[in-house]
Amino acid sequence: MKFGLVDSIVELTRGERIVAVKAVSLAEEYLADHFPTFPVLPGVLMLEALVESAAWLVRDAQDFTPSLVLLHNARNVTYRSFVKPGNLLRMEVTCRRLALGDSDFDGIGYCNQTEVVKARFGLKHFSLQDREPSLAHLDRRIIDDARTRFAFLCR
Repeated sequence: MKFGLVDSIVELTRGERIVAVKAVSLAEEYLADHFPTFPVLPGVLMLEALVESAAWLVRDAQDFTPSLVLLHNARNVTYRSFVKPGNLLRMEVTCRRLALGDSDFDGIGYCNQTEVVKARFGLKHFSLQDREPSLAHLDRRIIDDARTRFAFLCR
């Protein structure tokens, strides 16, 4: 199962800050199991929403050069409340450091102006062809797909 936890990018300061939103819907299949009588967005997916937001900031700042932007580490992750179906999760992510192969961020997720998740995390970014030159064609496809999705998210 693939998750797309950013529905819209509402603010982007290149290389510095991004604000994105995720609308939590009861139709999302993971809610059937988490929890059946009290459906809420799992905490790990709140963190993933912050990570995805930061990944869009990296892609934009580095002109979509790296094909992959992955979570490297997460520290000081705190959860303070639940996000239920019908609510919006607003992710505010600030870049602490952005280099060619890695980056560090502070992220906070809000629901109805209430902080629900907070984390400090790092990402690694690279292209497949850097590790295996024969995979350059996959990099191009991943980057083209990311550019298309980014244009949709920023509309």
